[in-house]
Amino acid sequence: MPPSGMPSTSIVVISRHRPQALARCLTALAAQTHPDFEIVLVADPASAGIRPDLPLKRLAFDRANVSAARNEGLALAAGEVVLFIDDDALAAPGWAAALAAPLADPRVLAAAGFTRGPDGLRWQVRAERITRSGRTLPLNIAETTLLAPEKGNPVSTIGTNCGFRREALLAIGGFDPAFAYYLDESDVNLRMAARFPQGLTAVVPEAEVIHGAAPGAGRGEAGVPGDLTVIGRSAAIFAARHGGDAGWLRASQRRRLLRHMVAGRLDPFAIAPILATLERGLAEGRGLAPAPPLWSRSPPPPFRPMPRAAATGEPLFLGGWHWQAPALRAGAARAVAEGRPAALLLLTPSFLPHRLTLTDGGWWEQCGGLWGASQPGDSPVVFLGRNARILRERGNLPGRRR
Repeated sequence: MPPSGMPSTSIVVISRHRPQALARCLTALAAQTHPDFEIVLVADPASAGIRPDLPLKRLAFDRANVSAARNEGLALAAGEVVLFIDDDALAAPGWAAALAAPLADPRVLAAAGFTRGPDGLRWQVRAERITRSGRTLPLNIAETTLLAPEKGNPVSTIGTNCGFRREALLAIGGFDPAFAYYLDESDVNLRMAARFPQGLTAVVPEAEVIHGAAPGAGRGEAGVPGDLTVIGRSAAIFAARHGGDAGWLRASQRRRLLRHMVAGRLDPFAIAPILATLERGLAEGRGLAPAPPLWSRSPPPPFRPMPRAAATGEPLFLGGWHWQAPALRAGAARAVAEGRPAALLLLTPSFLPHRLTLTDGGWWEQCGGLWGASQPGDSPVVFLGRNARILRERGNLPGRRR
């Protein structure tokens, strides 16, 4: 354990054919405040060399298998703790330190953060338990909490915002490549609970990421699925291995498709063919019963710490009307060039809902209507004046939320 009391930490990022999203993900990770961390990048050959200015451990890997890619990253990770994040996710300031800190307690084997959706503001996933059928049970958690499995149901750790004690993850064989996508981390949760029934998982609300909906295998723009074969296959294998029933997935995926249809993103006539791919995947997985994996890899290369960012003053916050954007963005760019974190709020005289992202320039930018919703639980109309609205949003921007 380093003098800071924080366990040394490896952050594993896997990416496949999404270089623009990956570049922004790495920008957010390079600004993390953890005192002792390295970044391991496992990406397709065209993306593995991205951001050559950053001292990353890099590996070219181009198979459409999330579990296999994560295992390659795990094999290179030399930290006591290994955190995982997707390439279309943005880690909020302080994410790595918040998520890794509970693992300084030797009883804690895993950690799960809170994840916001593509708009950067509303929740996508918070605290949940995972069942033997792959369904989730919500938990009401408001501060860091350590939880053991309950009735065989461990805390769920979503793959884009989770961490594990490296030695515990190796003890169960890492991720199982039988799960090319979907329920891959849930399988880890249940196998770890079986191996370490007294082991604790930390739920850490302060460890936030924004998870995008970048296109990928079987998924188009805005997260619209085109093929559910892999999901069905993984669900069937998961249920068979852990003694559950994957039948619930049919209704769940049908509701998902109907939501996309109602939103105008999916042709109604496409629903039946897509559901047919789910049935195909369920049938494929039903006949498979792979043995859980064993870990037999060489020790990792030496730890390669990221340089500590020099503190150059308080984070800069700028707020104003959207027609002031050029001047405000120039101010944010100057702050970033000086090494200062910067956040920008741009308002329009409208009811438009807000969105938050990390710009290519390296500052956080939130845009929306003066009277638009911006936080979970907001009504569609928020009656505030300009100055009151700027003050309210200032306290909710990344690095300032409580």
